[in-house]
Amino acid sequence: MSDEESNEGTTYRVQEEERIPRLVKVVKTQHGFGFNVRGQVSEGGQLKSIGGQLYAPMQYISAVMNDGPAAEAGLKVGDRILEVNNQSVEGADHQSVVQLIRQSGKEVILLVVSVSEDEARRLEPETSSTSQNPGVEYYERRSVPVSINDTEKLVESGKEYVVYNIYLASKKVAQHRYREFDALNNNLKRQFGDFIFPKLPGKWPFALNDVQVDGRRRGLEDYIDKVCSAKVIFESDLMQDFLCLKGGVPVTPPTSSKSTPTTLRSSSNVEFVVATPSNTKMTLSLPEISRAPDVLDEALNKLDIGRDFRKYFGLFLLTEQTFERKLVDNEFPYQLVQQQKDNLPVGATCLLIRKWIFSIPHETKILSDESVLQLIYEQAVSDVIQKRIHPEEDDAQLRMLKAQKKLREYVELAQTVRGYNTVAFPHCVCDARKTGHIIMMLNMEGISLKACTDDGTIQNQEHSFSWEILGEYEADVEEQAFTFNVVREGKDPRWIKVYSQYYLYMELCTDRIKEERRWKKPQITSEGKSSAKARVENPASNVGSDISNDDL
Repeated sequence: MSDEESNEGTTYRVQEEERIPRLVKVVKTQHGFGFNVRGQVSEGGQLKSIGGQLYAPMQYISAVMNDGPAAEAGLKVGDRILEVNNQSVEGADHQSVVQLIRQSGKEVILLVVSVSEDEARRLEPETSSTSQNPGVEYYERRSVPVSINDTEKLVESGKEYVVYNIYLASKKVAQHRYREFDALNNNLKRQFGDFIFPKLPGKWPFALNDVQVDGRRRGLEDYIDKVCSAKVIFESDLMQDFLCLKGGVPVTPPTSSKSTPTTLRSSSNVEFVVATPSNTKMTLSLPEISRAPDVLDEALNKLDIGRDFRKYFGLFLLTEQTFERKLVDNEFPYQLVQQQKDNLPVGATCLLIRKWIFSIPHETKILSDESVLQLIYEQAVSDVIQKRIHPEEDDAQLRMLKAQKKLREYVELAQTVRGYNTVAFPHCVCDARKTGHIIMMLNMEGISLKACTDDGTIQNQEHSFSWEILGEYEADVEEQAFTFNVVREGKDPRWIKVYSQYYLYMELCTDRIKEERRWKKPQITSEGKSSAKARVENPASNVGSDISNDDL
């Protein structure tokens, strides 16, 4: 949630028609659902009248984020919750209702009834007096530059364990073992019982390998970032002690049995080397605590990309597997470069400018801008060279268009080629396959799972699922997996889990595609219409049968 949000207090303006229970569908955004729930801690209670109808005590909406998803859906402060996703919660305890909302995935459907001001005064003493935190609101948000950039292996009593280093504005302030994060989570839940906490990575009974440790690190970083964004929680004694802060300022630097990694000087500028798709490098001078959007803005300024087009581009990181992952807004590129620099060839960089768009019609619309066209053309050429897209019989035509420097025609033909605007993730394990690995692919048509061997050798089997039959999805932090379900008519929903260190990026790509599918279809003029052939195959068609344990 942004710093501009405010909670102006509890107001009850109820129209007569709102006294009738109504359904409200709230779609989660990156800021959550945008409302607080408050109510009785224990279940049961005396029936009371609302609008002449008797109801058991109900949890109620105590705050709604201005211009947030709940406000846009029509949810109001004071609304009583009768049902959550068709499950009655009259008389339910607070934790049960919060848990149902938390488990809703990307959207929640509430049956609510509004109350008058007199009814609110009569009802709230009972519900609010038993609340664990009466008066606490979580919509006063702040951007806290907290991150977990690296880990260390320490030895205690002959046993090796991992600690996670916590940075505030790129200054190392604390380091903790996983069990200390778990204890913090439990203590915070006791103190802030009506806050919907993000998932903490789950416990694991066996030793973690390096990939799993990094996945847990990213999960813990996501947890601590989201929790600290609630001002009241960040300023609590529990969180200040955990971060070794006093009034938001570091108390003493953390110590360990190993040398402490070099910390960053927040006021100094450093050089960021960023590469375009054609591998043209630009050097940017920015504060070392700059986050991904800051570096992206500076790079796009140099490339003369106007602000109207910036949502179509992102700052990407080239990983050790030569996979390109988009950085999220709370990541610090300088720290990531420092971690990767020993693995890079001399003169190379791991920070890349890439397009961040899946919709071909919307991409075609923005090709009218010369600077945008240049970047998208360069990426199309690079994708052909890197074999991310497969021109096959169109290869000769693409070569000719490149030689003739016909940038737009090249892009329009590339748009029809298999693999265009598709993210193919490194091979990994999937519970829908008995043996071997899969390569997961995402595009505007749906999700595809292509069979391969344990070492990534491609096999013939492939299953694809169109967005029309894909239901809920989420990044499962506990299992470090991307999960989604398939809903087919006449069959029970089937959940599929893809175990990958990129599970959070899989969710990010899915969120983006879902967002683009809601965009209004652009009106493309005759100049902007593609003269290239239509797409010849549907990536969301089933072409295999033995990738799943049973019918996928």
